[in-house]
Amino acid sequence: MGEAFVGIDVSKARLDVAVRPSGEVWAVTNDEAGFATLVERLKPLEPKLVIVEATGGYQAPLVAALTVAGIAVAVVNPRQVRDFGRATGQLAKTDVLDAEVIARFGEALRPEPRPMPDEETQALQAVVLRRRQLVDMITAESNRLATALPVVRGDIEEHITWLRRRLKDVDDDLYGSIKKSPLWRVKEQILRSAPGIGRVSTCALVAQVPELGRLNGRKISALVGVAPFNRDSGTLRGRRAIWGGRGAVRHTLYMATLTAIRCSPTIRAFYDRLLAAGKPAKVAHVACMRKLLVRLNAMMRDGAPWTEDAPVTVAA
Repeated sequence: MGEAFVGIDVSKARLDVAVRPSGEVWAVTNDEAGFATLVERLKPLEPKLVIVEATGGYQAPLVAALTVAGIAVAVVNPRQVRDFGRATGQLAKTDVLDAEVIARFGEALRPEPRPMPDEETQALQAVVLRRRQLVDMITAESNRLATALPVVRGDIEEHITWLRRRLKDVDDDLYGSIKKSPLWRVKEQILRSAPGIGRVSTCALVAQVPELGRLNGRKISALVGVAPFNRDSGTLRGRRAIWGGRGAVRHTLYMATLTAIRCSPTIRAFYDRLLAAGKPAKVAHVACMRKLLVRLNAMMRDGAPWTEDAPVTVAA
């Protein structure tokens, strides 16, 4: 049969499975019993790769079960799969058809499998996500307070006070988790030596970019979503723009870079040089984000703290 590629469409209750190139399809339940049945059926196929979409967390137990079974898994962006399906003329949508498109996507593009984060990292990721949700709720309630009638102002203010208290508790839990892990303590010491990287930024980077220090600068920039992509066609030269990546990490990096531009002579000089060359402020800021990320990646790779004179070349 040759190399087998398996696409799995994940829903809350069911997993629809499609195999390429054989065309075999079946379904199992999205629970421990279903995972066991799936692994039993996949083992004889010796699949080159199993491909699943990121579905807001429903895929995590499945990916863990396949990883433990020694089966290579790639978690891919659903938007990329949708675009691939449209490009191949697949406009109809059912769970089985989605699984088949995912399998064809994997067979054609062969995305790179990445190791599943360990349980400690997954737990840290969950708390970092919860922190982001609390911040969003505080922002939403604060916006409501600005136009609220007196009859509800007290309730909103009370809720904001409670949310801020919970946010402080979550921050303490996050930093406590970092301090309890010898490996994370080392990462924290390295990361916090950089300008703009504080407690919150450190927790976010440790939890949400475990690849930091393991990839080269170009790949880590693309992974986070701060690498600009060309938009050229014929004689047209479009404006390059960042695309995709990890939005939550990018938001954290954006705020950290604001401080780095003020506090780091190296980052500030780079920013000023771009402005002097006629780059818009936002473009210069994103370029500084990329420069800071590449520096952090090199620091983690080398196990070395921040130094202002370390050479890192980043194109704007």
